[in-house]
Amino acid sequence: MTMDSPTPGQLLKAWRQRRRLSQLALATEADISQRHLSFVESGRAVPSREMLLRLAEQLGVPLRERNRLLLAAGFAPAFGERGIDAPEFETVRSVIERLLASHAPYPALAVDRHWHLLMANRPLERLLDGIDAELLNPPVNVLRLTLHPRGLASRIGNFREWRAHILERLARQAETTADPALASLGEELKGYPVPAGARPHLTSAPSRHGGIVVPLELVMPDGRVLSLLSTTTVFGTPLDITLEELAIESFFPADAATQDALQQLAAASSG
Repeated sequence: MTMDSPTPGQLLKAWRQRRRLSQLALATEADISQRHLSFVESGRAVPSREMLLRLAEQLGVPLRERNRLLLAAGFAPAFGERGIDAPEFETVRSVIERLLASHAPYPALAVDRHWHLLMANRPLERLLDGIDAELLNPPVNVLRLTLHPRGLASRIGNFREWRAHILERLARQAETTADPALASLGEELKGYPVPAGARPHLTSAPSRHGGIVVPLELVMPDGRVLSLLSTTTVFGTPLDITLEELAIESFFPADAATQDALQQLAAASSG
């Protein structure tokens, strides 16, 4: 068996090492003997479907990769993958739309596992006015749009700080999911130039937010600076790959001036 088509034991061992667990630790969590786990990883024992799913659950393996594990062992996939526009997603789409709409006048968006934009509310769309049209052609990659020199890069007041935050988060996501596309995206983003005049990223400098959160400082055309804090929302206990990989990014004003500015933008657009 080549690494192009690894055995289930090889895949399990790779995930165990990625999670930095010993055979004993994983066996204890999965309520099996270390000897049996060793035999499974080496190929001397053939794991059942239930055993593979139990070990994958303990390792926090993404649903997409659990299917791959099952296929490597000759079993049918356990988890479906539907497009966001599928009829079965009607209720989910409705929930997402309500979440995005209810967040106004603050920006919010929904993205897939590769940070492609799925949905956005009107406040987010307003902040993208003037962006290079090529970057807005579907599929729109939110991280590329943010750091690209023809995207939001020149408008981000704390570009170096925000860039470091984005790259660190993306690296953690790539490590957690073992997704090579995310690692490739990270390398692409690293290659983008830093806007001229971008202030230094001083990690030891005092923060207005107590050093506990990195704000996005977005400079508006009229010179006002929006200071935004972000949160991520995911669906609990998903049984569909698309749903597990979907995330809602919501931005909140980090100060009163930003809150007032966003409300004024919403009022002007409504008027």
